[in-house]
This record gives sequence, structure tokens and C-alpha cells, in this order.
Amino acid sequence: MSEAVDTSQPQYSADPASIPLEQIDVADPEIYEHDTLWGFFERLRNEDPVHYTKSRSFGPFWSVTKFNDIQYVDKHHEIFSSEPTVLLGDQPEDFTFVNFIQSDPPIHDEQRKAVQDVVAPRNLAELEPLIRQRVQNILDAVPVGETFNWVERVSIELTTQMLASLFDFPFADRKLLTHWSDVAIATPELTGGDSITEDYRREEMAKCLEYFTRLWRERENQPRKFDLVSMLIHGESTKDMINKPMEFLGNLMLLVIGGNDTTRNSISGGVVALNQNPAEYQKLRDNPALIPNMVSEIIRWQTPLSHMRRTAKFDTELGGKQIKQGDKVVMWYVSGNRDPDGIDRPNEFIIDRPRARQHLSFGFGIHRCMGNRLAEMQLRILWEEILQRFHTIELVGEPVRVRSNFVRGYSELPVRVHPL
Repeated sequence: MSEAVDTSQPQYSADPASIPLEQIDVADPEIYEHDTLWGFFERLRNEDPVHYTKSRSFGPFWSVTKFNDIQYVDKHHEIFSSEPTVLLGDQPEDFTFVNFIQSDPPIHDEQRKAVQDVVAPRNLAELEPLIRQRVQNILDAVPVGETFNWVERVSIELTTQMLASLFDFPFADRKLLTHWSDVAIATPELTGGDSITEDYRREEMAKCLEYFTRLWRERENQPRKFDLVSMLIHGESTKDMINKPMEFLGNLMLLVIGGNDTTRNSISGGVVALNQNPAEYQKLRDNPALIPNMVSEIIRWQTPLSHMRRTAKFDTELGGKQIKQGDKVVMWYVSGNRDPDGIDRPNEFIIDRPRARQHLSFGFGIHRCMGNRLAEMQLRILWEEILQRFHTIELVGEPVRVRSNFVRGYSELPVRVHPL
């Protein structure tokens, strides 16, 4: 069996059926940038659901592509460790983020507990009027009848404003949060991005650390409040984190990226999905009560984070394959969310889908997304306000997708809004 990868034609533009199975590389960021990933994952699900992948850029790893197998890996943290990273690419040894999503119990549980109150039901109820006011202001400011970039004017602006509130971050500087989120994991070595270098990433992360260190020092002798910096200061397991710079920075970036990417790219993905499925758009207009269910369907259909990686703690078996201690095991949520054995008619966008919240986008087990209810609430409020203003958000050009095997998102979405 050949292990060489044919480089005569870019994989993203090839027929998935024409490539030898052992040469399929689902870590290739180009298949996400060009949205040609689906046929490759379908082949893996059908022919080799736990597939030993030899990536050109990321080395060997196991691709887990079926819904139930992904659930199994996610739920068994005692077998599959989140350390040292949840990204496919290894972090540089001399610049390694440490945070609770990349930790196992007890560290994971203790550090997550310190900040989880920010998304407790009581706090979400208090945030809802603020979110609604901001959504209203953003939507009232979009240029009706003109083409504009939905990502920039709506998706980024709403999530950035929300992040500023969660961190009690100076509002005038809020766009720094989006910038740092985009830069933190966008290098070729980590996720296949091609727009920044490792040196630039380090420079920007140093600025981020300096800024948040200043906020910590300003708040460390103040009473605990419901912002994430204050919660870290007053958390029993995190109160000394300021003295561990890479752990402080790592947890900050986890919270920034977690609060940014899922919501931001689902806001854009929903517009794409409804334009590609006009009958569902009409169904939504006819029955706005479907919005909460549609939100879950958008998050499944978009799958804002394509994968999470684990590392085998010891030799084990998965899907009939022998996994060795230290092997990378990658859960491809983006594939599991299109697995017909886990989800009925998975390639269809159905806003009144039964059991719509049964998807993989938020993960399972101890690492299930902490902010899932906040993300759903922001999307629900957004679509409630959209339907009160606009008949259609019309996609008038091709979306420009992010080059990344981790973040499945958009950088440009040209739209024109049509009022009621």
C-alpha cells in the first residue's frame, strides 16, 4: 500500500473518489477554505471510520468520523487526554498555552468552575436585555439596499460587543479581542492558516497578556463581579494565575475564542444556510416560533469548530483499530454532524428538525462547551430581531471562507437586506 501523497493536483479540487483512501488528508486547510470537505469525510465514514491519516503538514493521526465514535472519545477523558493540546498541530515547546480545555481532571474541573458562573442561568437572564439592545442597534445601522459584508457589520460586531461585556473590557478597545482571537491559533503549524507567522502571533499574544495583566492589577483588590477577569482573580484554583503567564494567557484565549468563533460563524452560517434553502427561509417567515429550534440546526449545519484532538493515554481499541499510547486521535465534529447513522437526513438543513439539539458542535462530556446557552441565546435574539425588520437577507456573492482546519468560518459574506 502506497503511503505517498499525490501532489500533482490540489486535493481540494480533486474528486474524492479518485484519491486512494490512504492518501486522503482531512487536515488539509484548503478543503475547508474551498468547502470541498464533504466528499472526503463521506468516504472515510463509509470505508474507514477510524482512519489512520498521514498528513502532509501535521503528521500521522487517527481521524474519527462517525457520530457514535466521536461521542465515545469525547466522553472517555480517562482514555483520551486533552493534554497537551486540542488542536491538530502541536504547540511550539517554547510558547505553549495552558488552559482548562487542554487539561484533564482535576485541573480542568477546578479552573472551569472558577468562570462558569458567567453563563449561569441568572446571569444569562440579566444579559438578555443588553444583548437585545445591541442587536437592535447593529441591525438598525446596516445599509438597506446596499451590498455590505455581513461578517464585518453584524457577526463580528455582535460577538465582539458581547465579549467586551463578559470581560468588562474597555468598549473602545473591543476590536482587540476579535483580533487576538483571530491571531491566537491561525498559524500554518497550528491550524493551516496562511495569513500570519509564528513571530507575529507571539508579538500579538504578548500585547494581549500585557493588556489583561493591567486589567487584573486594577481589579485584584476589588470585590468579585460577574466578569471573567474578576472571576479568575477570586477563583480558588485560579487566584494565582497571574504568576503563571502562559496559563493566564492560555485561559484568556480559550475564553475569547470560545466566546467568539461559535457564535460569530453561526451568525454568518445561518445566512448562508437560509439562502441555500429558500423553502426553509419561507418556513421561518411563516412561523417565527421555529427560531429556537432553527438556532440548533444552524449550529449543527455550520459546525463552527471542525475538530477537537485528544491523545491516547494508553493502548486502546476504537472502531476495531488498535490505538497506541501517545497517538493523536482527532474527533471530526464536522463529519459526525453529517453522519446518517447519528442524524436523520444530515445533509439537509431543516429548521423544524426533531431533536435539533442532538448534534456534536458543542462536544460531550466534561468538555462540553461552557457557553453553549449563551451562544444559542445570542442567535435566537438576533433572528427574532431580523424577522421584525427584514424580509430577506440576500446573499449576493460567494462567501469567502477561513483557511483553517479548526475554525470553520467566514471572512466575507456579501449581502443585501430587504425590508419588510
